[in-house]
Amino acid sequence: MENEELELKIKELNDLLESGKLSEFRNALIELNEVDIAQYMEELDGNRLLLVFRVLPKDISADVFAYMTSEQQQVIIESITDRELSAIVDDLYLDDAVDFLEELPASVVKRVLRNTNETTRNLINQFLQYPENSAGSLMTIEFVEFHAHNTVREAMDILKRTGVDKETIDTCYVIDERRRLIGFVNLRDLIFAGEEEPIAVVMDDNVVSVHTLDDQEAVADTVRKYDLVNIPVVDNENRLVGIITSDDIMDVIEEENTEDLELMNALVPAETEYLKTSVWGLAKNRIPWLLILMISATFTGLIISKYEGLLMAAAGLNTFIPMLMDTSGNCGSQSSTLVIRGLALGEVEFRDFFKVLWKEIRVGLICGVVLALVNFIRVWLFTPAEIMTAIVVSLTLLATVILSKAIGCTLPLLAKKCKLDPAIMASPLITTIVDASSLMIFFYIATNMLKIA
Repeated sequence: MENEELELKIKELNDLLESGKLSEFRNALIELNEVDIAQYMEELDGNRLLLVFRVLPKDISADVFAYMTSEQQQVIIESITDRELSAIVDDLYLDDAVDFLEELPASVVKRVLRNTNETTRNLINQFLQYPENSAGSLMTIEFVEFHAHNTVREAMDILKRTGVDKETIDTCYVIDERRRLIGFVNLRDLIFAGEEEPIAVVMDDNVVSVHTLDDQEAVADTVRKYDLVNIPVVDNENRLVGIITSDDIMDVIEEENTEDLELMNALVPAETEYLKTSVWGLAKNRIPWLLILMISATFTGLIISKYEGLLMAAAGLNTFIPMLMDTSGNCGSQSSTLVIRGLALGEVEFRDFFKVLWKEIRVGLICGVVLALVNFIRVWLFTPAEIMTAIVVSLTLLATVILSKAIGCTLPLLAKKCKLDPAIMASPLITTIVDASSLMIFFYIATNMLKIA
């Protein structure tokens, strides 16, 4: 639904709700997609939220509940009866139930588990025991499975009988008598295969899977690499225990990209959305890196103070410091951004260390020569500085560009090797390092070329 159309619909819903025409309100509400209904309910206060949720038909209330924010879900859970709570949990897909339980206080979780049947309760408890952000915590058990000895006709019967309650039926998985994953079959292939053909003949045994304890970022990389819609999850004995669907993978990719973006801008990753995070929470996420960068910048001040005599003796030399530091920082940031992105997409590995370094040195040489020539002409023609000063600044610019490119590309690779997030080695930290390096080079060249101790 387009934004303008949705806004008109929301206005209509608000008018009907204000006037108490609940029957007409209900009919208008169910015309919306479940996602749009959850979005509309975000603007409602506690009493109206509960009223609107209870107006929803039973067959879509659980779907809408799955798209609500954790705060809204908690309000609903704390307000409804045990019978209503049991119905919601029973209608939710297991992975959605686990997701919302992970965000709730322990007391609320106990109430939810107390009002579910024993089988569901045991499954939820099993899922909650998996490490956070692991494949096991993301997976769902709502998938279709066949045995290798089934025929296509038997498989279609299984699909018709059980598929209605599954989260996806596009890809079905094939297991042996010990539940070990041996292949998969697409619904399209199943439909066009002969009814008496064994599934073992129709299936594709070149199956890609992940382990229950694999990190979610590794899972997303695998899905992206092999262009998958869903991916099966196996245990230590290669037994099929669940699958991870595309909607969960997209959530992981969004979460990991957001985390990398925050780290690259010297922020501690936040757990909640910006507008839902308190001022204190935002400040707390920013202060640690700001302190680290502020203290590390002290080295820059120490270098400048050490060469204070040089700056006083060579008039105008200090005016070029900001330009040199900015240029070196920008060069380092360019290289680090490309390498971090390459690492995230699997295009670059640590074994490519020297290839990347050699490439960036050559890029830095080209960029440095161009920048140094332009800078020499600028200083010589448009400033009162002497020609020797122009040469010093230009040579420094050439050297710092090459060094900055080298530092910018190597630090993320070293972070990856040390099992750290490469995004940590991004703009703010690299800028601090190359600033100090560029000053050291500047003063070394100036001291030797201008013959001033």
